[in-house]
Amino acid sequence: MLLEGKVAVVTGGGRGIGRAIAKRFAAEGAAVLVASRTEAELRNVTREIEQACGKAAWITADVSREADCARIVAAAEDRLGAVNLLVNNAGEYGPVKPVEEISPEEWDRVIAVHLRGAFLLTRLVLPGMYQRRSGAIVNISSLSAKAAFAWGAPYVAAKAGMLGLTRVTAAEAARRGVRVNAICPGPVTETKMSQDLGNALAARLEISPEVQLRQFLEGILQGRGQTADEVAAAAVFLASDQASAITGQSLNVDGGAAFY
Repeated sequence: MLLEGKVAVVTGGGRGIGRAIAKRFAAEGAAVLVASRTEAELRNVTREIEQACGKAAWITADVSREADCARIVAAAEDRLGAVNLLVNNAGEYGPVKPVEEISPEEWDRVIAVHLRGAFLLTRLVLPGMYQRRSGAIVNISSLSAKAAFAWGAPYVAAKAGMLGLTRVTAAEAARRGVRVNAICPGPVTETKMSQDLGNALAARLEISPEVQLRQFLEGILQGRGQTADEVAAAAVFLASDQASAITGQSLNVDGGAAFY
């Protein structure tokens, strides 16, 4: 198994991409702490992992809060052991509006959940990883960080910021045994975030959600959305020793929508 003996923290782990990553990591031998704001979802994914003979624990937390991030890391260390792997996945899309209609409060909230949360958790796990001279961090960014889409400036700015954080942290950590990479998923159409976004975009465009989705997918080489499990497979690879020479990179899992 690719992650045997590792301890992983996966934020936003109750559903969607985070749930798929947590289950894949556990199947590859990692003990996984899943964190999010919704207890019922966390209980469900933990139960699924344990029913498959994996090891998992959960904690409710808001990653935009410094104290909650400290609780996440402490819970992982207390229940499972020293953190070897961190997946910064927690997020929300935020307002589907043009820039001039977005309030500062809406902006700050989205930036905090994505970028501030990734920063807070990264700074907490790095000292232990440096001490052990081993570790991997995977930041879940987005195709939106590399392409121009209207009506989502806070989300796009946060995801682009995560790519910058990925590169800088990788540069600082490379000679200290720690790798840091990012994944840029395309539309993962099975997730609630993607579906809610599609509905909001369709309403703005005054078309049906089905037409909106079809038109969007036509711009992807494969002509389809991506699955949470496809993103999770990439996360396993980047977290494993199979990616031992890869750091500071952003891997597109987008069906051929972007080329850098």
